Amino acid sequence: MAGSKLSLFGLTGGRLGSRRLPSEVRTALALEPHERVISHALIPEGDFAVATTHALHLPGGRRLPWHLMDKAVWDEEGVTVTMTDGVSHRISLPEPGLLPETVRERVTASIVASRRVQLDARGGVRLVARRVPGYDTPRWEFIFDPGLDPNDPGLRALAEQALEEVRRSLGV
Repeated sequence: MAGSKLSLFGLTGGRLGSRRLPSEVRTALALEPHERVISHALIPEGDFAVATTHALHLPGGRRLPWHLMDKAVWDEEGVTVTMTDGVSHRISLPEPGLLPETVRERVTASIVASRRVQLDARGGVRLVARRVPGYDTPRWEFIFDPGLDPNDPGLRALAEQALEEVRRSLGV
């Protein structure tokens, strides 16, 4: 690629990356101990979406930890990130650079185990064990099928029972 230079965050001057993250943006992130920047992308409002070793940082101080991210769906205009609690965040990213690859790698790396279990005739739950920075043991989450009430005590009891069976079978 003529005229492009390799930098810590990808190709500068090229379609795959952007320039170095401005120091004022990096300072405003309020990173946790041992958290470091991996990649970033400029968003249309002139701010940045920044991927670190622990989370995806969005404008306005929103921090989306990898271990709480259920999925990220990319299209030509940007990404929609859905958290394990069902809350979605939409970000316009006309030139995402290395961000899609970073998000995929970090979310995948956080998962220790994932099993879907049918609870009853209404549906099931996905049981997901994830690595959480700073903790030695994985954190288990229940991701209920759409339409199921995660606060229903009967469903919670069935999910807890299923979790114990899965933990025993996996040794996790």
